[in-house]
Amino acid sequence: MSAIGRLFSCKKPYDTVGTKELFLAAMRENCSYHAAHCKPYREILETAGFSPDDLKTEEDLARLPVLPTRYFKRNQLFSRPEKRLPVKVTSSGTGGAKSVVGFDVKTLWHELKMAVRICKFHHLWSMKPTRYIIFGYRPRKNSLGAAKSAFAFTLLAPAVSRVYALERREDGFVPDLTLLREKLVKYAKGRLPVRTMGFPAYTYFLLKEMQAAGIRVTLPKGSMICLGGGWKQFYAERVEKEAFYKLAYEVLGVDEGHIVEFFGAVEHPILYADCSAHHFHVPAYARVLIRDVDTLAPLDMGRPGLVNLLTPAIQSMPLLSVMTDDLGILHGEGCPCGNKSPWMEILGRVGVKDVVTCAQGAEEVLKGGTP
Repeated sequence: MSAIGRLFSCKKPYDTVGTKELFLAAMRENCSYHAAHCKPYREILETAGFSPDDLKTEEDLARLPVLPTRYFKRNQLFSRPEKRLPVKVTSSGTGGAKSVVGFDVKTLWHELKMAVRICKFHHLWSMKPTRYIIFGYRPRKNSLGAAKSAFAFTLLAPAVSRVYALERREDGFVPDLTLLREKLVKYAKGRLPVRTMGFPAYTYFLLKEMQAAGIRVTLPKGSMICLGGGWKQFYAERVEKEAFYKLAYEVLGVDEGHIVEFFGAVEHPILYADCSAHHFHVPAYARVLIRDVDTLAPLDMGRPGLVNLLTPAIQSMPLLSVMTDDLGILHGEGCPCGNKSPWMEILGRVGVKDVVTCAQGAEEVLKGGTP
């Protein structure tokens, strides 16, 4: 079995210590594959003076050329023929351009094993029929990654029904919060648990609307509020987690222990689910670096900077090391949940202009490899 296959067969989803050597081997293997099958990426490596064989220690991961997520919004790098990629997803494109990421069968298998183990670890599987309310898009052919991820979430427990907040209109997607409010009131009178999933901004807006209208219900036992996709263009309206949890309990009767948040990116399809302390621990299938916003130099634990995500999961595209426009801090210890894996604290996002400035060092590397 390949190093990548062995890594994604790891039964302890947060064993970052026990998988150190295996992770490095998988990254070398993945880097070698893309260097051999993706000419633009090979040129990027050559311009940076980097070889897959240079990945000998964990410190070498920081030397791997890092590609900003915005690079994939303008360029497509494939290491396999597009016709052999059965699944394609796009980013939300809140800045206008969208990334298109394709998945081959082998990668999808790795993703499935990872998702099963992480969801099992966080007790998200259930055999009880469930009603779903999705604060997001209805999935369509070649739809957004957020839409497909939300639909995949509805497979964690048998779906009795699915209701979506965003419907397509002539002028774009429009949230129908009135419909969702009516559904929540109706479902609160039944016995089946309810799971919500999607953008926290829309979830918050609905909760505030219900609070203002004096509507308070108690969802059936086993109900959950799940959040994913970030606040996007509504970042100015973002509230502290504690305030959100208090509001959710007041309006829907769902306590903090039944609220789960996810973090991820189309360009880095690794599942990050928060722990009981609401921290995003790094799975064994990935690593996280924090980089200085001016120099892109890797920073020590506890210092804020740009979030750099690494994984050998994808064979269809060279997504080994991508830099997001998220600002964060990596913590090495101290989480009260007991998980020993490092955990991320997401501070916010930088604007598009800031990303351009912060990523200038990376862009210099990419000049020789832009297709």
